[in-house]
Amino acid sequence: MTKSPAPSRRLHSGHFAFMRALAQGLDERASWDRYLRLEGEHSDRRTVRRTIAWIRDAFAAAAKRENKPGSARLILLDPARLPAAPQQPSLAEFAAAQGMEEFSEAEQLEAYEEAYPPRGRKGAREGGAGQGASASTRRGRLIERQLEALRWLQGLAAHDPRPGDRVGAWLHPLVAARLERAGLLTLSDLVERINGAGARWWVPVAGVGARKAARIVEWLQAHEAVLGARVGPHAVQRRSDWTVDTLIGVMPPATALRPFEKFLLPTALDGRAGRFRAPLERCRLGDVDDHAALAAWLRSKQRGRPDREPSATQRAYRKEAERLLLWAILERKKPLSSLAVEDAAAFTSFLGHPPAAWCGPRHRQRWSPLWRPFEGPLSPAARRHALTVLRGLFAFLMDQGYVTGNPFAALAPPVPAQRPLEEGRTLTLAQWEGIEGLLQVHGDTEPRRRLRRGMRWLRATGLRLAELTRLKCEDLQPVESQAADGSRATGWVLTLGASGGRSRQASVPQELVDELAEELVRFGLDRAVSAPGNRGIHVMARFDAALARPVAWSASGLYQAIKAFLVKAADHIEGEEGQRLRKASTHWVRHGVPHPKTGGRTSSPRWVEVVTSNAPGADPPR
Repeated sequence: MTKSPAPSRRLHSGHFAFMRALAQGLDERASWDRYLRLEGEHSDRRTVRRTIAWIRDAFAAAAKRENKPGSARLILLDPARLPAAPQQPSLAEFAAAQGMEEFSEAEQLEAYEEAYPPRGRKGAREGGAGQGASASTRRGRLIERQLEALRWLQGLAAHDPRPGDRVGAWLHPLVAARLERAGLLTLSDLVERINGAGARWWVPVAGVGARKAARIVEWLQAHEAVLGARVGPHAVQRRSDWTVDTLIGVMPPATALRPFEKFLLPTALDGRAGRFRAPLERCRLGDVDDHAALAAWLRSKQRGRPDREPSATQRAYRKEAERLLLWAILERKKPLSSLAVEDAAAFTSFLGHPPAAWCGPRHRQRWSPLWRPFEGPLSPAARRHALTVLRGLFAFLMDQGYVTGNPFAALAPPVPAQRPLEEGRTLTLAQWEGIEGLLQVHGDTEPRRRLRRGMRWLRATGLRLAELTRLKCEDLQPVESQAADGSRATGWVLTLGASGGRSRQASVPQELVDELAEELVRFGLDRAVSAPGNRGIHVMARFDAALARPVAWSASGLYQAIKAFLVKAADHIEGEEGQRLRKASTHWVRHGVPHPKTGGRTSSPRWVEVVTSNAPGADPPR
C-alpha cells in the first residue's frame, strides 16, 4: 500500500495578521502570541525564524502564481531598515541593505521603485545624489503599500479550514505527524477526539503535552465558525467541574449510533404500528412506542431506591436492549415490535460480526461521541447471554400485552467453546510476587499510591470495580474479636448495600485500612477512617492536592490504570508467566491466586449476607 503524500501547509488569516503587525512595527512577541501561538513558543527562536521564512516563501510563491513577484518582495521589506538620510542609495546598496542580493535585477528594481517612487530606473542603477522624500514619509508610504499588497494577497491565498482537511495542512509539521501517528488524520478526527475524551484528550498522543494541546484547542475554537465543528465547553474543563447539563449537551439526541437515552426513533419506525403489536386495549403499558416499552422493562429491573444509579445488572440488560434497538432501526430498518424469528437469527449472527463503525474501546463514556455499542465480535458465551436477556425482554413485553410473540424464544443459543482448565482467569503466585515487588517500588506520587491501593483492595476484597469505587469511609467499621488465648484485637468490616434491602459484609485486612488512613492524613483529614469528618470520602478517592476535597475515582479510570500496570508488569516477568500476564484484567485480580498447597484461592473473602446493615461493633463474619 502506497503512503499518501503529506498535505502542503496552507496560509490562513493568522499568517497575514502577523505579517501586517510586523509591517506596522508592532511587538513581534505579542503579535506571535496573538496570531501564531499554535506554531510554538516565541522563546523558541529557531521555530520563529523557520515559521517566518516559511510564510515569506509561501507569500512569494502565491504572488508569482499571479505573475506579480515584486509584490511579494515588497511585503518582505523591512521599513525600519530604510536609510534615514535623504541620499538615495544605489541599486546594489539597496539590494545589500534589504538582503536581496540573490534576487533578479528586475525584482530588485521593482522593490527599489516601490521604496523610492521619485527615482527612475537609470538613477537607481547609478545611485545619484538627488534629494528624496523624508525618511519618515518613505517609511509610511512603504508600510501603506505593504499593507495593500498583504490585503491583495490574502484575498488570493488565505484559506479557511474545513473538517475534512488533513491536520498537516494547518498545524506545525512535527505536531501534525504526532497526531497522525495517533490516528488523528483530519481536523474532524481531532475535534471528535477532543469532544469524546475531554480536557485530557492528548494523553495517548505521544509527543503532545498539555501546552501544545491547549494551543491546538485555542486554534480550533478561534476557527469553529468557518470550520463548522465546535469544541464543547467540557473539553476545556477539569472533570471535577463537569455538570450533568454540561455532559448532556456534548452529544445531541439523534437517529444514529447513540446510547439508549440519546437514541431518537424515527416516526415511521417507532413501533406504534408494529407488525406484532397487540391490540391497544390489552396493553398495560399504554399507548407508547418501542423506546418507551424498553424503558418500562428496564425500570422493572430496578430494585431499591429509583433515584440511584443503574446497577451492574441493569446496565448489562440495557446494553443488550440498546444493541437490538440500534440494529433494528439502523440496519434492519424495522421497528422492534416488527421483528420476526428470521430477524432474531440475523441479529444473533450480527453479534458475532459487528461492523467496525459499531465498535470502540471499552472505556468510552456514554456522553462521549466516541461511544460505540460494541468493543468487537461477541464470543459464543456472550451471545448466549445476550439471547437470554432478549428472550426475557420479549417475555416481559408479551406479559404486558405489548407484543403478541417472542422472536427469540425459538432460537438455539450458541454453544460455548470448551476452555482448558489450566486457562483459568486467575493470577499465579509467581505473577503476584512480581506484581507486589513492582508495587513496592512504583513511586510515591498520589496517582501511584492510588493505583497501589486499588490493586490491593481489589485483591483482598474481591469486589467488582463499580463496588470498590463506590465504597466510602463510613462503609468501614471497627470490630473487636477475641483470640483463643483470651486476648482481644480490633479488626475491620466493610458493609456493602445490595438489592432487596439486604447487605453484604466482609473483613478487611488492617494494613489496607492503615494505608487509607495515611492518605487521609496527607490530605489534612482525620487519621481515624471512621471519624465523622471523613464521611463521604471514597476509599478509592483521588487525593489530589489541587482539590478542595477528595473526589471519587471512576471505575473506568481504575480499570485503565490497573490494565496499563499489568502490561508494564509483564515486561518484568520472563517466560510464559509474563506472556499470560499481558492478557490479565481486573477480573483476574479480584479472583485471587491459587493456594500453594491446596490449589484453592487465597485472596477473595467469603461474603456474609445480612438482612440489615450491622451497627458499629457487630461481630465480624466468620
